[in-house]
Order: sequence, then C-alpha cells, then structure tokens
Amino acid sequence: QVQLVESGGGLVQDGGSLRLSCAASGPYLSYNAMAWFRQTPGKERDFVAGSDWSGGTTPNADSGKGRFTISRDNAKHMLYLQMNNLNREDSAVYYCAALTWPQVYKDSCRYDSWGQGTQVTVSS
Repeated sequence: QVQLVESGGGLVQDGGSLRLSCAASGPYLSYNAMAWFRQTPGKERDFVAGSDWSGGTTPNADSGKGRFTISRDNAKHMLYLQMNNLNREDSAVYYCAALTWPQVYKDSCRYDSWGQGTQVTVSS
C-alpha cells in the first residue's frame, strides 16, 4: 500500500483560504488515481475532488465547486488541494486517498490507501 500523510489543515476564518498537501511514499506509482475526501462526525466520507494518473481532475459538482482546486506533482509524489472562500460548511477532517488504478472514482470504498486526515475548521 501507498503511505499517505496530509498536512496544511487548521483554523481559518470565513472567506479564508487553505492549501492541503498530501505526501505519498512507499510503492507509489504515478498512474494511481488520487483524491480528497472529507468527513464530519456521524457522516460518511464525501468526495471532494480527484486526480487521475495524468493529472486530469474530477471536481465534486456540489461541495467546493469553483472554490477548490486539486493538483498533483508526480515527480514529488505530492497531491494538493487549494481551498478558497471557505465557509463553516467546509469544516471537516480532510483525507487523502489513493487507488491502484488510473481512474478516479467518487466512491470511497474504491480507495485502498488513506492518510490519517487533517482537520479544517472554519470560524465565522
């Protein structure tokens, strides 16, 4: 399995920005699809955005539309999520995930590697 470590979460005011990072190590393959999910207490993990092996992106049509941008640097084994104009509904634990398949899926059950998560809290 790929090992994933997220960073960049924290407390931010309403309307602010954060950039999350995910460092991959281990048997990392550039043709893995990778994605960001988020989860709040008592709820399932929701797909935020995904990146296929070539860097093609799949945004979530609902959450983060027009505000979140996913990107990856295969040379550095990194995945990023730029989040702008954050609001309280974006508060959650954000997880990085990888799939041993080049195509992005929105179903969390498809992913076989997960990071430990990073907390994002947006205050009004």
